[in-house]
Amino acid sequence: MTTTSERTAEDLQASSERPAAPLRTEAFRASRQRLLRGFGRGGKDLGCPTANLPDESIVPMSNVCKPGVYFGYAQVYGLSGQEGKVHPMVMSLGWNPFYKNERLTAEIHIIHEFMSDFYGHDMQAVVLGYIRPELDYTSKEALIEDINTDKRVALRSLSREGYVKFGVDPNLNNNIMEGVCRR
Repeated sequence: MTTTSERTAEDLQASSERPAAPLRTEAFRASRQRLLRGFGRGGKDLGCPTANLPDESIVPMSNVCKPGVYFGYAQVYGLSGQEGKVHPMVMSLGWNPFYKNERLTAEIHIIHEFMSDFYGHDMQAVVLGYIRPELDYTSKEALIEDINTDKRVALRSLSREGYVKFGVDPNLNNNIMEGVCRR
């Protein structure tokens, strides 16, 4: 694995310009899933709270997506004041080599300040693009720096006209094209 001291997420993103709209080969709609508490490192350790998708959703997703960091939109159901609201998100699908995970996980960070946590609620997400491969890190600070870069890349990509329409649909575009993540 590469370390960020050799190549940063920003370097990887700069090497290929994001398209103006989602590519069929990058789009993927995750079915409605119950969110689970993860390892507790996202918010506490990294300043980036995440919710884990259940294990049963990982295998189908990993059959069409390679490990890496993706961006798109997510919607949490049943959370007071959030009904029908769609927010930008980044998703890490992988082994989290910095933490030496022993199993594949899918962790979603919704780029929004929530008033309370939403574990145990249902969420649906649409993955619209790939940011970078999963990397190993030489320090926690390098990992945090790349997480912040991933969020900036996601917001910049989602601000393009071809992506914006996915963020205004309260049903996350039920008619989204059937596609797959990068393989």
